[in-house]
Amino acid sequence: MLHLILADCELETVPKEISRHRVIIWHAQRRGRRPTELLLDSNLHYPAMKGLPDSDRRGRPDIVHACLLFAMDTPLNREGLLKIYVHTRHDKLITIDPTARLPRANNRFVGLMEHLFLAGTAPPDKPLLRLEDASLKKIISNIKPVKTIAFSERGKKKHWGDFYSNVKKDDDVCLIVGGFPHGDFLSDVPKLSDELVCIDPELLRAPTVIMRAIFAYEDTYGITKTRLARSSNVP
Repeated sequence: MLHLILADCELETVPKEISRHRVIIWHAQRRGRRPTELLLDSNLHYPAMKGLPDSDRRGRPDIVHACLLFAMDTPLNREGLLKIYVHTRHDKLITIDPTARLPRANNRFVGLMEHLFLAGTAPPDKPLLRLEDASLKKIISNIKPVKTIAFSERGKKKHWGDFYSNVKKDDDVCLIVGGFPHGDFLSDVPKLSDELVCIDPELLRAPTVIMRAIFAYEDTYGITKTRLARSSNVP
């Protein structure tokens, strides 16, 4: 089983300290929500975010959205061999049912996340996403992986074909990918991982790293070959 953690994601609701900014109030009125119920979005709330710590990297739900769409559409997830965890800068954990069909439109995804932060589960009729408090350390501790690999430009350069060496197919392997636009992890990822890996001389975006890491797992353990063989035997 492959466990994918999007770590230190910049996914949060509007902080109280900027909730009275005119941009936030205007957006809240338009959405019919309280200001602190809105999902922080740098594209919409940039004027209000200037005074926030780390303002240049916060408010990026689009990164989480793109990563989830890519990961959940893979053959690995369709085989039930992928578990995805979204960990945020405020140590919130979002767990997602592998069968969930996330909205592809960004505005619908934002609405889903706002409901999740408000109610703790989403969607309301059939909860497939759950929100709870959990640090990155706690998440990894609960998984109990045989190996934890974190991806960082500061890591050791390694070819994707060697990611899962000395790991058996039935072992639980954990991948940590940053869910933020730039900078470093807020959590102590080097201490929590067995290996810090760099897969390209240039900085790659999180969705690209995820796709390469998942493909490497599928290729190493013949997931695609198994699926094709199974389909050819179906009358």
